[in-house]
Amino acid sequence: MGDPFYITTAISYPNGKPHIGHAYEAIAADAIARFNRQAGRDVRFQTGTDEHGLKMVQTARERGVDVRDLAGEMSLLFKAMCDDLNISYDRFIRTTDSDHYRASQAIWRAMRDAGDLYLDRYEGWYSVRDEAFYDEKELIDGEGEKLSPQGTPVQWTAEETWFFRLSKYQQPLLDLYRDNPDFVRPEARRNEIMRFVEGGLSDLSVSRTSFDWGVPVPDSPGHVMYVWVDALTNYLTGAGYPDHEMKHWPADLHLIGKDIVRFHAVYWPAFLMSAGIALPKSVFGHGFVLHRGEKMSKSVGNVIDPLDLTAAFGVDALRYFLLREVSFGQDGSYSAEAIVTRVNAELANAFGNLAQRTLSFIAKNLGGEFPGPGRADDADGRLIEEVIVAAAGFKTAFGDLMLSQGVEAWLRGVFACNAYIDAQAPWALRKTDPERMHAVLRTLIRAIHILAITILPVVPVAAGKVLDQLGADARDHAAIDDDGWYDGHAASGFRIATPTPVFPRLELPTEPA
Repeated sequence: MGDPFYITTAISYPNGKPHIGHAYEAIAADAIARFNRQAGRDVRFQTGTDEHGLKMVQTARERGVDVRDLAGEMSLLFKAMCDDLNISYDRFIRTTDSDHYRASQAIWRAMRDAGDLYLDRYEGWYSVRDEAFYDEKELIDGEGEKLSPQGTPVQWTAEETWFFRLSKYQQPLLDLYRDNPDFVRPEARRNEIMRFVEGGLSDLSVSRTSFDWGVPVPDSPGHVMYVWVDALTNYLTGAGYPDHEMKHWPADLHLIGKDIVRFHAVYWPAFLMSAGIALPKSVFGHGFVLHRGEKMSKSVGNVIDPLDLTAAFGVDALRYFLLREVSFGQDGSYSAEAIVTRVNAELANAFGNLAQRTLSFIAKNLGGEFPGPGRADDADGRLIEEVIVAAAGFKTAFGDLMLSQGVEAWLRGVFACNAYIDAQAPWALRKTDPERMHAVLRTLIRAIHILAITILPVVPVAAGKVLDQLGADARDHAAIDDDGWYDGHAASGFRIATPTPVFPRLELPTEPA
């Protein structure tokens, strides 16, 4: 095993069903996790649900059910979404798990022992929807009422509460951002966070007494932890805190939505500094996925269940579209037409058709045997070089979290192969120059092998089927560079069977998505 690599998504708040934003974050994190496994890293990948807080209590009350039952029922929907989307998580954590209670109470005690918690009375503005406290100066004017910076309703709250000395950490946080420019990414999010912290930090209310659905505060009857203290601590729970050696901590990447960057880039490092625990290496705030350019909302009626999209288009098609279409870190947009157009052009017509016609031709005309060396041409070496450059471009971009640019680099290799097969026309060479035909087909198999391994993190099932058709078992980055794979495999007597297309063309559903 190589170096540890710990990646987390935000844990989803299950007071409603999963939507496309949850799916996008899970898919992006999964692709990054799979890519790092291919690179030989010892990957730990965690996702899950954040089940405490006032919003869950209110939702349960509205539905006339027990809050614990609601949490269990809704958490299962998020787990089912991850399983449907082929998300290769190592743990699906629930904040109701017993080891998570232990971890939350352990970090609380560590912050208390550092002198950073004190009891006082909180009076101020609270947004139930955001589960967030806001200073007066942050509020915006709505129609006859104050709203949070996110445009959500706020209410005046007054209760006895524990406070965390966040104000003490203003300078340490600014030093952190200055010394570690990649701590908050992309740069626009980093600039927002720095401006917020430079504006001064108020101490943070970190317990509630007005409801009891949460992790009990140690030695303080009647208090439960503010939901974000327990939610953020899930990342430590998953790494083994406080009972086990934390070989995967600090986390390499917290992948989250841009609307919760403040919690992860201000509160979380401050809690960890207080508790004397190492800080995560990077927080990446991705953008929103908009439906036809509009933010999803129940009132507009454009909240789409991701499982409806996978039923209509297939899991790998949805994964490919979101990672290719959305520039990682920025907002992106989707529609049924956009999915069908892009997937058909790039997967079905470009890569899928390339693999299908090459392997079908070999199965039919060579009895499935791997072509011999044949008569080489300079064009063969040029193509392999272009494909190797495309694979390297994908690896570099994915390593820098430039996911859509990585897929774009890969596509350049695919397009080069299609230009090559059209120019070389092996179907014509079969009669006129069989030796040249062998060299062309051999070159194409080598290229398809490299391209299929490269794109595995994005479309794991479909690319895996292409590699199955080639009989290629090794699928890590080392296998991309294995020049001897072809000859060794050809010598083994492996035969290519008549393939079935792995990227079928999509049709627009009758019901518009």
